[in-house]
Amino acid sequence: MDHENQTKVTEFLFSDFPQIENGGLLFFIPLLFIYMFIVFGNSMIFFAVQLDIRLHNPMYSFISIFSFLEIWYTTTTIPKMLSNLVSKEKTISLVGCLLQMYFFHSLGVTEGLVLTVMAIDRYVAICNPLRYAVIMTLQLCIRLSTGSFTVGFLMLLPEIVWISTLPFCGPNQIHQLFCDFEPVPRLACTDTSMILVIHAISILTCISVITLSYLRIITVIVRIPSGESRQKAFSTCAAHITIFLLFSGSVSLMYLRFSVTFQPLLEKAIALTFAVLVPFFNPIIYSLRNKDMKDAIKKILSSSISASGSK
Repeated sequence: MDHENQTKVTEFLFSDFPQIENGGLLFFIPLLFIYMFIVFGNSMIFFAVQLDIRLHNPMYSFISIFSFLEIWYTTTTIPKMLSNLVSKEKTISLVGCLLQMYFFHSLGVTEGLVLTVMAIDRYVAICNPLRYAVIMTLQLCIRLSTGSFTVGFLMLLPEIVWISTLPFCGPNQIHQLFCDFEPVPRLACTDTSMILVIHAISILTCISVITLSYLRIITVIVRIPSGESRQKAFSTCAAHITIFLLFSGSVSLMYLRFSVTFQPLLEKAIALTFAVLVPFFNPIIYSLRNKDMKDAIKKILSSSISASGSK
């Protein structure tokens, strides 16, 4: 059929979640609480690292950058989800959809690169501790962080430009909670399977580097003769491994399944895992498992309470 004779899609419609009538308000309050906690918790981690001189080292610097990214990563999707839960018009313009995809995935790729850098940092710290300060210099940390942002935000541009040129002629319902590279191209009136291959290669590369780094780290930790030193070494990277497993596991289920299809409810549950739950657990894992971080956050909260009380 000639695409020119078909109606051009200018906006997309999100499907309901959960798929029960008038169930939006039931999920609005929990999701709003989660979003507020994500913003507050990750902000606390970010400012704790910036304000506490004891945390001015590469490991905590990368943690603060990751927390900063988590705030904006969730802001690209959750406010729109909240709006869709309480509004009758669950629509988004084509331009808005493209922008949401770009920023959500650019921030996601940047997070993946920062996780990779964090894995390399822990690898050097544990596998080559005597040369750690010489290798992980401030200049190198700045370069790695800047490179992660640059690559993360440039990598997705060609795909977004390509998607913007696709003919969307109906249907226009997105069976997902936000605009994503998996459901949106499916609505185009042409073959878009290549985009899944591109995503699979980039995701597999990132996950492979992180996995190899942590496997090497675990191998070195197991060989440490002292039980106390072994436990201390493992505890320094346990939080990183936990976040990595949560993030990469859910992302792999969504983007590395190729021709495997899931029920719509399961697809949305997987999307919620890496778009909402991982950012929710990030401040919990990094603050509750780390004494220095807890002390720094308590110091900030105490200063804020004292400042409020003196007014």
